[in-house]
Amino acid sequence: MKKHDANFPSLLLKNGKIKEQFHHALKAVILNGQLKPGAKLPSSRTLCETMSISRNSVIAGFERLIDEGYLISKKGSGTYVSPIIPDEMIHISAVAHSEQRGDDGPSLNISPHMQAMFEVWDKTAPYMTQNRMFNIGVGCTDLFPHELWGRLLGRTWRQFRKQMGQLNDPLGFKPLRLAISDYIRTTRGLNCTQDQIVIVNGTQQAMNLAAQVLLQAGDEVWLDEPGYDGALGAFTAIGAKVRPIVSDKQGMDIAYGIQRWPQAKMIFTAPSHQFPLGGTLSLSRRMALLDWAAENKAWIFEDDYNSEFRYTAQPIQALQGLDQQRRVIYAGTFSKMMFPEFRLGFLVVPNNLIESFKLAKYYADTRTSYLEQATLAAFIADGHYARHVRRVRKACYERQQALIEAIRLYLPNSFRVEPSDSGIHLVCWLAGHLQELDIIDKCREVGLGAQPLSRYCQTESTGQAVLLGFADHPASELVEGVRKLAVIMD
Repeated sequence: MKKHDANFPSLLLKNGKIKEQFHHALKAVILNGQLKPGAKLPSSRTLCETMSISRNSVIAGFERLIDEGYLISKKGSGTYVSPIIPDEMIHISAVAHSEQRGDDGPSLNISPHMQAMFEVWDKTAPYMTQNRMFNIGVGCTDLFPHELWGRLLGRTWRQFRKQMGQLNDPLGFKPLRLAISDYIRTTRGLNCTQDQIVIVNGTQQAMNLAAQVLLQAGDEVWLDEPGYDGALGAFTAIGAKVRPIVSDKQGMDIAYGIQRWPQAKMIFTAPSHQFPLGGTLSLSRRMALLDWAAENKAWIFEDDYNSEFRYTAQPIQALQGLDQQRRVIYAGTFSKMMFPEFRLGFLVVPNNLIESFKLAKYYADTRTSYLEQATLAAFIADGHYARHVRRVRKACYERQQALIEAIRLYLPNSFRVEPSDSGIHLVCWLAGHLQELDIIDKCREVGLGAQPLSRYCQTESTGQAVLLGFADHPASELVEGVRKLAVIMD
């Protein structure tokens, strides 16, 4: 395609927010009829070359317009204008967004931290995918016991009819807090009582509450590099300065953090399974972190999102269980073991912080939904959750091994996989001649939801790698997905 091909409209971009401009410009030529329904778009590579913009910007625009319903992607064929354009509803949404960003609407006095949050989001948005094989962060949804859960939910509903209208504790449903405290003391070695449990709507709210209670604008926070972008967004939202701390097979490099940013007020860490590389924080580093935090009155936010997904070794004790100085805030989640839309998690906070977190939770959303809490309490107390964990853990290990073998069979010269004893995704390091975005493009062409390692880096990535989730699909489907990728890469 030539730069001024008459069959494709010219997209005029100015200096500035190129990703946003490309998205809005492409949407405009669709709405004004320059691009007709069903029209095929040039590839992302062609557009980035002809328009002299980054491929990230083009991919971001495509992904957003697909999510909004303006474009559709056909496996092995390309990207097309949708035959049905959602004019009115999407137009209202776009206007609201542009006004908030200050592009074309009135200037609004929004928080100065929002610009930094948009920068985090702009890096994340191009890779947000749904219902695709190899999506990361999704557990064995096909193994969820729907019928059993339905019976427990029905029983809870019948009992709830007698209690409707009664206020519940912002900390959460007491029987659930008791069930969780009993479970994590036994399985994770935590030192806590039910009074220290705060029920939250997932890990993201847990991080937001911790930031609100414990941090001020300008405070420094350690985050693994590469690290969880959800944490980067949560701490950026309150104006914290997020500092990247290098990680290796022993997890976060504590000595590096102390040397570079000794004034930090909080350390975000996932010691059982560092995200996304999968390292386990060594005992010596754990003790060094606890000692330093106690001496410097810093807080440790322990994200134990993956602790139940250990396959051949026993789970290691949580950092909170080793903490003698009450500096650790522990967060757990059920969405990985249940399903992504199951928005229930919990915090374990030191006794002297309980009232502060209770107040923050109350003004965040008053309290979490009663029905899900009560049903989960029964699910745990009756032993169903423990059985479900064992079943899922066995299936995940089998799926992990199937994916590793498929990669070694079909992509031996392209991917180098480092097997892990835990987690629900694999890190696949690319051979020297391969680039992340090229592989991601190939994955999208065959409907795969792999993620680039660079998505989770604040600084320049030291290696090219893609992340493949394996928990949400049977072994045979994972093998077929790798085979399809190998064919299109050949």
